[in-house]
Amino acid sequence: MDLKENIARVRVQLDEAARAAGRDPSQVTLLAATKTQGQEAIRAAIRAGVTVCGENRVQELTAHLEEGAYEGAQVHFIGHLQTNKVKYVVGRVALIHSVSSEKLLRAIAQRADALGLVQDILLEINLAGEASKSGFAPQAACSAARLAAGLEGVRLRGLMCIPPRAVRPGDNLPYFQKLRRLAVDITREMLDNSRDMDVLSMGMSGDYADAVAAGSTCVRVGSALFGPRPPMSSTHD
Repeated sequence: MDLKENIARVRVQLDEAARAAGRDPSQVTLLAATKTQGQEAIRAAIRAGVTVCGENRVQELTAHLEEGAYEGAQVHFIGHLQTNKVKYVVGRVALIHSVSSEKLLRAIAQRADALGLVQDILLEINLAGEASKSGFAPQAACSAARLAAGLEGVRLRGLMCIPPRAVRPGDNLPYFQKLRRLAVDITREMLDNSRDMDVLSMGMSGDYADAVAAGSTCVRVGSALFGPRPPMSSTHD
């Protein structure tokens, strides 16, 4: 596994998908999903051109921040976030992708207020209504967006989704298109905040080309860059 070659290959595929959709490739951010990766792998990815890293687990995020592993890149939080772990994330990452409930949204805003800052966030949308996944139902997205707009401690930057596991290539394209339409609808209803709504976080290692074709501005890619993930430790957030 050559990390530098993998990054270059994925970047080429993203650029090709963007151009095929009539988009500027610079509109698409490659986020390296560094779940279970050690600090040396993260540093190597940044040396190879990665500019944004995404962590799934608060424990790993905290450890890597202490190690200075993300130096030279932004770090985002992309995993499930419990309200009791908000204090370890707010103000320490550039963007939280996984705001999945009003309770979590208010907790993030409260922590940001206490720190005297504004935390950029995305609303996670559970497009397929899967019981195993977090996120706002599509029909609740507009009200959640309005709530976010009224909270001084957060700035709503857009939406994120994790669609069902695809069986065949192209299976997730309808979900990506649905999230794009939902983002357009929310932007129309929130004219005062429309300039801030510029992020669509969708697409992972198996479907990022379809996500880009549907309008993704940020793809979260892990195994296509780093190879199969090493086993998770027994400690959970």
